[in-house]
Amino acid sequence: MQHPVSLKSAERKAFQMSFADGLWDVFIGCIVLMFVIAPFLSQSLGDFWSSFIFLPFWGLVYLAIWLIRKYVVAPRTGAVVYNPQRRQKLRTFSIVMLCINLVVFLLGIVAMVTMSEVPGMVYPVLLGVFLLFGFSAAAYILDYPRLYIYGLLLFAAPLVGEWLYTEYGVPHHGYPIVYGFVSGLMILVGLLTFVRFLKNNPLVATPVEGA
Repeated sequence: MQHPVSLKSAERKAFQMSFADGLWDVFIGCIVLMFVIAPFLSQSLGDFWSSFIFLPFWGLVYLAIWLIRKYVVAPRTGAVVYNPQRRQKLRTFSIVMLCINLVVFLLGIVAMVTMSEVPGMVYPVLLGVFLLFGFSAAAYILDYPRLYIYGLLLFAAPLVGEWLYTEYGVPHHGYPIVYGFVSGLMILVGLLTFVRFLKNNPLVATPVEGA
């Protein structure tokens, strides 16, 4: 009876290893960059285009991560075939992240257009709650605890930003500061994790036949 448990434990470890390289942290941090840079672009590009311009940027970052995973990460970890349940989790995660990206994108546009007309903390609270829920769901689906922390940080960010704007007159509702901190932290954690991953998983040279 121990054998199935061991297999399940080994597969769970392999599944978590697919997120141990830090690249997802970098990608999420790049997504959060929209709230750092878009406020400065809204005056020249308009509220819609200052957000829309990030879609191709995210696509390029995702492509870069895919290539790094294929040519740098995969040779160090090997190929892993997950059971149907794990594959369903990955599909669910992809759907969750797509929904998060779309809703945050749309909410960011609406917030920038109507922020001055909506009283109090309505948009900051809505944005924070949605991000907390989305990241908590992703953390649960993927057994990826760091996403809980990111969810809490993203929940607090718009609230702190609005407080900075109300109390100290920080421009753009404090978004460049608070989201800059969260985005920078995510990218830094991701890069440090990736460097540690490379050190802990050196590429083993394949012996050349006949050498």
